[in-house]
Amino acid sequence: MKKVSVRTLKNLKDNGEKISMLTAYDYSTAKYLDEAGIDVILIGDSLAMTALGYESTNSIGGEEMSIFTKAVARGVKRAMVVTDMPFMSYTIDIPSALKNIGNMVKFGANAVKLEGCNDYIEKLIECTINMGVPVMGHIGFTPQSQNVIGGHFIQGKTEEAAQELLKQAKKLEKAGVFSIVLEMTPENVAKMITENVSVPVISCGAGRFCDGFVMVCDDCFGKFSDFTPKFARKYADMKSLILNCAKQFNEDVKSGVYPNENEVY
Repeated sequence: MKKVSVRTLKNLKDNGEKISMLTAYDYSTAKYLDEAGIDVILIGDSLAMTALGYESTNSIGGEEMSIFTKAVARGVKRAMVVTDMPFMSYTIDIPSALKNIGNMVKFGANAVKLEGCNDYIEKLIECTINMGVPVMGHIGFTPQSQNVIGGHFIQGKTEEAAQELLKQAKKLEKAGVFSIVLEMTPENVAKMITENVSVPVISCGAGRFCDGFVMVCDDCFGKFSDFTPKFARKYADMKSLILNCAKQFNEDVKSGVYPNENEVY
């Protein structure tokens, strides 16, 4: 079983094969995603809301992300493990950013994901790669900047905005990222960007024409129900499954049906 690497993902793009990517936050989920053949497993800062109940991704810190990175990494043998660098963990200065990034690799990540594109991020990407850590870029809607953007809005809707996204993608490519997550953009814009960069472009609500697709596992499994993005396809109804199991257990305990004679020592 060969480990998925940056070269694997580049070959998939070059061969016209799609890349699958899901988030995971715990050992057992990561283990099952790996067994299912998922190419990239992301410890996404989305866990701030889905796993920890925060109101936004900006609430989670590096120490919390490290705990989940360790758990996921222990469950994975084949897939590439990527950790989202959380809000404020990489934007103060490059030395502290590199220390925080290095720690995530020590905890089991194979790569990190950095949001945005500006002179500082480009320099940080170069320094991170020089340190031996692959970097996944992230442009379009960038959740950590939602307070600046003004909320959850589709990016790249005008010709000028689309060209700016392409410019950012090319800058990230030049800086050395091995792939780019493109979030919440019109699919014609995503198609144009995908066709004009050599690195894989992963769609997160960016339509059908990217090199790969990512979803939050809790959306995919139907576990998180506070809200569901338009682009999230629900493959199961874990919310109902968990509710029904818990209700049945509660009833069995109250009625004395559990445990039975085969379930005791």
